[in-house]
Amino acid sequence: MMRIFLFLATNAAVLVLISVVFQVLGIEGILQQNGVDLNLQALLVMSAVIGFGGSFISLAVSKFMAKRSMGVKIIDQPSNDTEQWLVDTVRRQARQAGIGMPEVGVFNTLEPNAFATGMR
Repeated sequence: MMRIFLFLATNAAVLVLISVVFQVLGIEGILQQNGVDLNLQALLVMSAVIGFGGSFISLAVSKFMAKRSMGVKIIDQPSNDTEQWLVDTVRRQARQAGIGMPEVGVFNTLEPNAFATGMR
């Protein structure tokens, strides 16, 4: 629930920022003086639709893109003790956090790294 609120709040803040910038810079007056008939409220609504739509699309493809770009190998069935330890640790932490078991994977890198992404 909190992530939905943060998602909506972030997008609303962007729209408010655009509105404030238009007001501070006097964009509407400048456009009228130059004979440009542009409805800034309609532009703001269109920006909201495109912005929210783009955010949803980005969120929907983020998990696939992250796994593909990093060459992640998903651990469906652990094949050695290290993978078993990793899956068990993630399962225990997920249970303690009160969330479902996430997908666990590894990718080849020398530096320690971890990420979580996706819609759920």
